[in-house]
Amino acid sequence: MKENASTIPPARESPVGRDGNGAGPVRAEFAADADMDVEVEVIADNAGGVKALDKRSFEYIFRSGLAGGLAGCAAKTVVGPLDRVKILFQTSNPQFAKYSTGWFGVVRAMQDINSHEGVRGLFKGHSATLLRIFPYAAIKFLAYEQIRAVVIPARDKETPFRRLISGSMAGLTSVFFTYPLEVMRVRLAFETKHNVRSSLRRICRQIYNENRPTTGSAPVTTATAATTTTTATSSLTSPSKHHTLSSTPLHAPRYGLSNFYRGFSPTLLGMLPYAGVSFLTHDTVGDWLRQPKLAPYTTIPHSDKPPATTGTAQPYKRVQLTAPAELLSGALAGLVSQTSSYPLEVIRRRMQVAGAVGDGHRMRIAEAGKRIFAERGFRGFWVGLTIGYMKVVPMVAVSFYVYERSKWWLGI
Repeated sequence: MKENASTIPPARESPVGRDGNGAGPVRAEFAADADMDVEVEVIADNAGGVKALDKRSFEYIFRSGLAGGLAGCAAKTVVGPLDRVKILFQTSNPQFAKYSTGWFGVVRAMQDINSHEGVRGLFKGHSATLLRIFPYAAIKFLAYEQIRAVVIPARDKETPFRRLISGSMAGLTSVFFTYPLEVMRVRLAFETKHNVRSSLRRICRQIYNENRPTTGSAPVTTATAATTTTTATSSLTSPSKHHTLSSTPLHAPRYGLSNFYRGFSPTLLGMLPYAGVSFLTHDTVGDWLRQPKLAPYTTIPHSDKPPATTGTAQPYKRVQLTAPAELLSGALAGLVSQTSSYPLEVIRRRMQVAGAVGDGHRMRIAEAGKRIFAERGFRGFWVGLTIGYMKVVPMVAVSFYVYERSKWWLGI
């Protein structure tokens, strides 16, 4: 469908949308074409002209994805050491279980890692983290922008429930495509052996081969299962062979690529509240900070100078928050979202490392939950929550801050 410039409503002027001199671009809160098929952002430049920006254009998609990827990498790097310790606590690593109950356990655990493995040990698994987080964050922020444009086609449709749905769907989309990298990252962080060199190749091979039948035994296929059934049926008249059917497995243990999706079910369940509540809280707090009484202290006026990288005016959907205000909204988003989804995250971590401990069988959600409860009771589902706050609050704050600033730098 072609856009008609005459159908685009004029930009609405905002009292906090100008710079101190009353000059500069003034943006509309929301705009779309007549049929609401294509969401566009409208800005009024200094000359009074109107420019429509299609959110579904390749340029917008590429730049928003790049901004999201940069935001994710920056946020994960800031909290890399805390992330390593949190994984060791959540998975009940024997060497670090003694630190998980004390007030200064996080600091002591980091000192232990540093003394045995050096500073590099604090960032063990970080390479896999960055490989995963760039596409994950890029897809998450990109999906949120695109899904939000469909779910909230007009300003009067913007409700907390629609924001929650948009964030949840964005989280599900991103985790589906990047989950194998998450499993690899957790397994790298879980390892504490000093005489074994960690590498992505070795971890990938180890995960892939878990549950593989031993040499000399073949997995039971449909054909062999059918043969076994026939043999057992024909031998029912022989008491000595009556047990043949019940003693033979009909299904081979799953191995190979499916091992990279261990813990995927609780991840999906946990992502619904985590991503949804995160975006909802961030946007809601942002709206509150943009209220007229707070705006002079929490928002910055639009600059009349375009970003040097683009040469175009700043097409922000909303008035940009100052650095402290943006970090505050992101921090609150991380606090609320982490609390709402933490028990499922603990279950997910336990399932992800199941192949590295015990008999290596595939652990189900119910089984993981029962084991955690048997070991520590209800407190087991909240172990590491303090370090979770220490990690997630600054991580989400930095993520949203870098994302918003990257959007400005990239001119979207």
